[in-house]
Amino acid sequence: MGWSEHAIWWHVYPLGFTGAPIRPDDAAGRELRPRLGRLENWLDYVIELGCNGLLLGPVFESESHGYDTTDFFRIDPRLGDQADFDRLVAECGRRGIRILLDGVFNHVGRGHPAFARAVEGGPERDLFVLDPATGEPAVFEGHGSLVELNHESQAVVDLVVEVMLHWLRRGISGWRLDAAYAVVPSFWAKVLPRVRSEFPDAWFVGEVIHGDVVAIVEQSGLDSLTQYELWKATWSSLKDGNFFELDWCLQRHNELLKTFVPQTFVGNHDVTRIATTLEAPRAALAHVVLFTVAGIPSVYYGDEQAFHGTKSERVGGDDEVRPPFPDSPAELSSIGEWAHRLHQDLISLRRRHPWLTTARTETTALTNTSYSYDAVGADGERLTVALTLEGSPSATVTAGGETLLHVAV
Repeated sequence: MGWSEHAIWWHVYPLGFTGAPIRPDDAAGRELRPRLGRLENWLDYVIELGCNGLLLGPVFESESHGYDTTDFFRIDPRLGDQADFDRLVAECGRRGIRILLDGVFNHVGRGHPAFARAVEGGPERDLFVLDPATGEPAVFEGHGSLVELNHESQAVVDLVVEVMLHWLRRGISGWRLDAAYAVVPSFWAKVLPRVRSEFPDAWFVGEVIHGDVVAIVEQSGLDSLTQYELWKATWSSLKDGNFFELDWCLQRHNELLKTFVPQTFVGNHDVTRIATTLEAPRAALAHVVLFTVAGIPSVYYGDEQAFHGTKSERVGGDDEVRPPFPDSPAELSSIGEWAHRLHQDLISLRRRHPWLTTARTETTALTNTSYSYDAVGADGERLTVALTLEGSPSATVTAGGETLLHVAV
């Protein structure tokens, strides 16, 4: 697995984090502003948290939220320019922090210049799926502003290879592939070998919400996929007092490890915050699960400070879970300090036991409201995790009879 085996990502949505206007309604809202520099103030915080990777949401020029790209080769002026990005890469590199970029290669914004030329009959028609009678494009999940790329087209393969190589050459370490579940796996199988021929250590994780995940990995050549099944089982088992759901999911998680190591999380830019879904004592247990089972974990910015936020299905429904951060860590409220300390403790635990990345889970005790499991390494290493919702929810991690961590908020 190489360096990715030791990666723990701090996941940031840059447009929200930096306070950029998400839906600018005039030219002033799109003026060049070097907001990316605000992230530099947080890089030491990333290291102190225990993370060594910066998973960035969309940074390319787009029409609104970043997932409606209009230029894959230009930093969104709301965030800055190429020089701002290069400086961020350099500052991350100086601290040993790797960068993962969000590649939105299933679709582009309707305002993309290539789409305008395609509609007019230009050679770019091959980039899109257009109705031969009406010229109307296929769109992503009913969103008229998101025009799907034609993944059967060699021109799209060549474009994505060019984009990936461009930014890898500028110092990033890999790609999160947005909406990978909507792209035929054979497309990635054409793209990735060409990219890996120049960057064999690059890491590629696909956003997959549903589907035959093992088949997707085997057919695509992707290194990892987002583990939404475990995300759901974690919060809902804690919310409903039904650890049988989590246990069932972790047994399936064991099976996935035979093929790939999933990318794990309890929060991201598309879901309601864990601190909103669960009260603090149970949210703390969700974080315990994240860092004591196999996977390549990410921490969504603000979750380590117990930020709240609800995702809703409406225009602007993501804004609450994609908030601005202060200019520096010194300006954070003390309200979330308990979550920050917990994350430091859990990440420290994982750093001391790096074999947890690929550990299998063995159930030792199970009821609706209590659950114990052993995390077992390939060479016989073992940690025992005991979770209980009875009385005051708590978790205890032990090894060889010694308590390594006790969590009770």
